[in-house]
Amino acid sequence: MKNVLERVLFLALTVLLVSSMFTGAVSAATDNNTGNENSGATISQEPMTLFGDISSAVIQYFEGLKLFFEELPDKLYQNFIEDDRYKYLIEGFCNTIVITIFALILGLVLGTCIAIVRTIHDLHGKLKVANAICKVYLAVIRGTPVMLQLLIIYFVIFAAVDVDKVLVAVVAFGVNSAAYVAEIIRAGINAVPKGQFEAGASLGLPFKLTMMTIILPQAIKNILPALCNEGITLMKETAISGYIGLVDLTKAGDIIRSQTWEAFIPLIAVALVYLVMVLILTHLVQKLERRLNNAN
Repeated sequence: MKNVLERVLFLALTVLLVSSMFTGAVSAATDNNTGNENSGATISQEPMTLFGDISSAVIQYFEGLKLFFEELPDKLYQNFIEDDRYKYLIEGFCNTIVITIFALILGLVLGTCIAIVRTIHDLHGKLKVANAICKVYLAVIRGTPVMLQLLIIYFVIFAAVDVDKVLVAVVAFGVNSAAYVAEIIRAGINAVPKGQFEAGASLGLPFKLTMMTIILPQAIKNILPALCNEGITLMKETAISGYIGLVDLTKAGDIIRSQTWEAFIPLIAVALVYLVMVLILTHLVQKLERRLNNAN
């Protein structure tokens, strides 16, 4: 069932992409034909038959399709080769990957600490102050848009400091991701049978050692696919980094658009890059899930 849904979604995306690709070309061809045939002339008021309407639409569609492919090499050159505009995409791609990796690492470290604090409080009633701080943190981060958090961190917290924008993005997305990672890890810890804690205690292991050597390995194994999906979501969220003037992949496409006045090709190219990265990561996550299921 899952594979069928994925195929349907991929087919729908393909149809949407192809339809969008030729809409502009059809409109251009229609405008050209109208300008050539009807300049200074009155349009016939005779009603056309349904067959005539369909035939005209089909002819215009294929004329637009032909025009699109005739102009495609020139447009590709103009958008990517001329003035070395492809370098914007390379820079944006590298920044996107760097932000995703380091923000995910920060989110994993901070989220794990929060999950452990909340678990200790749930089990033993300790760390009340720390648990209260964690609950406020989770409520604030999960209750506000990530774009607003990025803007606050850059324009408010680091307003008086000359800091690298990539670092700001890493901090912003890492802090945001940590709130979701914390709940994922906490759910994984709660899914481990309570008898595992008791087994560690019966062996004379302190709670910290029991958590690190017995509980967390089992929890991570159960939640690893969910963590990978969080990484995919985080990668797509980095598309808003351009709001602080950082050249990420999306901002790179927008810069090319502003220079060439051609929106379709650069933005579709950026979308295809994101799509390829997500499909690759999704495939890796699926392989990981199958391997974990076979291990069980």
